[in-house]
Amino acid sequence: MTVANDRTTTTTDRVRGQALVAKVKELINEGNVRRVVVKDDHGRTVMEVPVTAGVVAAIAAPVVTAVAAIAVLAKEWSIEVERSKPPIVASGAQARTSAEGS
Repeated sequence: MTVANDRTTTTTDRVRGQALVAKVKELINEGNVRRVVVKDDHGRTVMEVPVTAGVVAAIAAPVVTAVAAIAVLAKEWSIEVERSKPPIVASGAQARTSAEGS
């Protein structure tokens, strides 16, 4: 499922067991992810991790360790991922037209 607004897009994926750990590692390294929410198979939020650009391994390691610990507790997980959209940059002609019109 995907939900979008002007600045962010939220997607939800379902994973099982240790695939949760691999997916969270992948998301932390992705760069445009703002927040990761891990929910159990009943839809309850188990972990919510704000992710900022430039997260270093020293900060990400405890998060991945915690995810690995909870991965064994349920058979299926839902990962809700909030991504920031890249800013829209107008081309030179469009920018001049917009500026002249205002």
